Amino acid sequence: MAPAVEVLSPPQRVPEEPMSGPSRIVDLLGADDPRDLLHEVVQRLVEGGLVGLPTETQYVVAAYSLSPAVTTVAGLSREWTGLPPVLAVKSAAEALDYVPKVSDLGQKLLRRFWPGPVTLEFAAPHVGGLTRSLPAATVAAGSFESGLSIRCPAHEVVQAVLRLLPAPLLLTAERDGLPGASTAAELAGHAGPALSLVVDAGPLRYEQPTSIVRLGESGWEIPRERVVTARTLNRLAGTLYLFVCTGNTCRSPMAEALFRRRLAERLGCGEDELVDRGYVVSSAGVAAGPGEPASEESVEQMRQRGIDLRHHESQPVTEHLVWQADRILTMTRGHREVLVREFPELAGRIEVLAADGRDLSDPIGGGPDEYRACCEQIEQGLARLLERIPPV
Repeated sequence: MAPAVEVLSPPQRVPEEPMSGPSRIVDLLGADDPRDLLHEVVQRLVEGGLVGLPTETQYVVAAYSLSPAVTTVAGLSREWTGLPPVLAVKSAAEALDYVPKVSDLGQKLLRRFWPGPVTLEFAAPHVGGLTRSLPAATVAAGSFESGLSIRCPAHEVVQAVLRLLPAPLLLTAERDGLPGASTAAELAGHAGPALSLVVDAGPLRYEQPTSIVRLGESGWEIPRERVVTARTLNRLAGTLYLFVCTGNTCRSPMAEALFRRRLAERLGCGEDELVDRGYVVSSAGVAAGPGEPASEESVEQMRQRGIDLRHHESQPVTEHLVWQADRILTMTRGHREVLVREFPELAGRIEVLAADGRDLSDPIGGGPDEYRACCEQIEQGLARLLERIPPV
């Protein structure tokens, strides 16, 4: 992977280097100032050139979506893979500018899959918004009238380039065993003189192409399972319940463990099958450190209920985790206030676990009686949650 790059300086021309194969290859890792190289990449793209760029999965040919070079990228993509080129955006939020008619499920997948090695396919009814503002040549090149393939690459080089451009890139599609996809030199040799330069960022993170997820009106399917497995996709597409306390060593770990057990019983499956049923359960703390075990008393209370909590590791509440969660259950009103103050736009997802809105007593420092009472309060709150989930 290339080093993270913060683009601050104005564009400067990079001194010409000897050609390596049919296309000029520039070594990002050995560059004195990677920012100069990135600015040259952007300049060449805006001027209508084709550039070879690394993604986390394969090296691809890129064209600026507002330049005539999109026709050439489309031709290469179809010649190499039989697929139309892919629109590359910098974020899930930008994707919604091009596919605004996305269901709640679709928006969840956008939020959770990206940036990452997943290409999403949308049927024509979803496509609109800024897609209609793209040049006719770009619409034709990507076959956007009949649908749209779109991705948000995680590689720092593509992300840095996209941040400098006001519109997306069009990338050649990927497939298994594609010649020229593994290294910058391979891509340069495969594409020939069509490329003005290729950015060499070294070995890629994955040795497979992106997984493809096709979104329909009522659900989704996986026509190509590669880097991201179907099980991982199920987990990312599932309903995520997040239980939150202070240190993530007492109340929220017990709530997580108890809910996972009761939910599996309600659905008639094993706890390890919940992901396949579309449910993910986790916990965190607003003042937690990473990697702390559950308290001994919490472990004992769960042992008495046939649940092993010995392998729990605490984690802090993070922006990423909160944004991924569909339901956030806090142990106290104070915990909820902290989260709502930090993430006011997510207030509708955050609620106190207790049905009556009262705080669950903190058993930390107490004995078996305090922990037993806390577990009983948690069980009462979980019963309300479970009633909303249809049984098998």
